[in-house]
Amino acid sequence: MTTLTTVSTTTTEQPRTRQRYRPTELATVPAVNALLERIGLGPLDAEAVTAFGGRNDNWAGPTTTGEQVFVKTVALLPDGGCPELERALSFEELAARRPPSASPLRSPALIGADRAAGVTVHRLVPGARSGAELALDGEFDDELCREAGRAVGALHGLGPAEDVDTGEAPLPPLAWLKALPWSAVQERSMAQIAAWQLVQDDTEVVAALHRLRDLEKTVPHAPTHCDLRFDQFIRAEEGTGDLYLCDWEEFRLADPARDVGAFAGEWLFHAAYSVFAPTGEGTGQPEPAAGFGLTHEEIVTRGSASLRRHLPRIGAFWQGYLESRTPDAGLPERAAAYAGWHMYDRLIATAESHATLNPVARAAAGIGRTVLLDPATAARTLGLTLPGTVVSAPVLPGPPLPDHPLSNGSSPR
Repeated sequence: MTTLTTVSTTTTEQPRTRQRYRPTELATVPAVNALLERIGLGPLDAEAVTAFGGRNDNWAGPTTTGEQVFVKTVALLPDGGCPELERALSFEELAARRPPSASPLRSPALIGADRAAGVTVHRLVPGARSGAELALDGEFDDELCREAGRAVGALHGLGPAEDVDTGEAPLPPLAWLKALPWSAVQERSMAQIAAWQLVQDDTEVVAALHRLRDLEKTVPHAPTHCDLRFDQFIRAEEGTGDLYLCDWEEFRLADPARDVGAFAGEWLFHAAYSVFAPTGEGTGQPEPAAGFGLTHEEIVTRGSASLRRHLPRIGAFWQGYLESRTPDAGLPERAAAYAGWHMYDRLIATAESHATLNPVARAAAGIGRTVLLDPATAARTLGLTLPGTVVSAPVLPGPPLPDHPLSNGSSPR
């Protein structure tokens, strides 16, 4: 999809990020308009629709009857099955059982679905801006993080959930910790392969990820998003300001620490990158792109300051989570470990169009390593503590090494 980025301005003329894309031609996916016509909404207005980011084709905008919709397709298996769509629909069925207006968990209303074609239609959230856009503009503040925590806590409290997928979540892929399959190598950039090598060559990280996956099998499972990122949150236009959680293709019964850790990991990753990117939280001065041109000491100093600035966002999310749900005693430590993995996951994902890993990418990997290898300390640092826990002063990642700025003093081999 071609980028079609637009910005609007506030009364103070501050640009606001709105990332939109040119959608796939509707003529190539006839099942989309066929479904819309079957449910009485009419076809999409091809001249007025745009698309949001993501791996799946999608269309956002009006139909010819004026209905504002968001339509998405997901891939079918060779046998015609569509497990991603089935998982998403299982969330819709489970969420429909909750009492009306009694839950902080909101998701855009499902209008229709075509299981055979892998198409869903939801009502378009008015004036939608993703959490990723809000974070870039410095608008994903403490209160919004607290609201996100309440929503995720409510998600984990949904039940009973007898018809929800119980299969293992795909990430981290344990087989890939040993070697990438040739098909994956062919599909990935040189930077992504280098990022995977950082993981594979580090025996301590590989062992920690195996322990985490083994531990997941022994802990209480709950309805879990399993693909939580900033862009899975959507905020409605000003006036309502409601926060929605969407994209349920990985929804299943799993360790709820996955979602908590993913949200914390998003802020850690954002903290690493926002130091060197033009965001609403920067200094207002031009910055070297991705850390190129900065000394090792400058990266460490800026990164540490950025981490301290963003930690309250994680704490606010956790407080909101505790307002909705009482977690098991081991969840904070497991969540910290998942946050560490999330740093590697986002590093790999964002390296898709690059030939080399930049200095900030290596800094992010170093932070992820620190958190993953000592999740008990990291949980306290991140503010993931249970009521009544005695907490000492948080300790940020310790002495860095050249390969991994902000690491804990142990470098991948």
